[in-house]
Amino acid sequence: MRVGITGHRGLPPAVANQVRTLLRDHAATYDARHLVAVSCIADGPDTWWAKEVLSAGGRIEVVVPAAEYRDGLPEWHHPDYDDLMKRASDIHTTGLDKSTSEAHQAGSEILVGLCDRLIAVWDGLPARGYGGTADVVSYAEQVGVPVTVLWPDWAVR
Repeated sequence: MRVGITGHRGLPPAVANQVRTLLRDHAATYDARHLVAVSCIADGPDTWWAKEVLSAGGRIEVVVPAAEYRDGLPEWHHPDYDDLMKRASDIHTTGLDKSTSEAHQAGSEILVGLCDRLIAVWDGLPARGYGGTADVVSYAEQVGVPVTVLWPDWAVR
């Protein structure tokens, strides 16, 4: 089973902790021997999902939206990003150089195309910019990839 992830970054600490628990619980619903996380491994839910699947005994595949993608992530996240890249069983790229909203959406569309299911750590609101979580969810729904939304009822971004 290949399960991709999309989700909001920069969550408040209480929301982040609850989302991590939701992801851990969700990972436990799969047979880890056959579970592959597909992720762009940005800081936040992308990385948390990849780590949960790896710790359960599954594998990860990474989608890199642009050659300059890592440079646009927070510097404090680079060690996690680099570690997960080394542990990836496969790496997919868009072929784009600039880390733009369009590149992020292109990467997300590749990610969705690789998945049997998509997890969305999503508050249900419209995207704040092109390529945001709502856009990825909409694309998955358009192409028939089932989406599981994980979001604490009480949470706000």
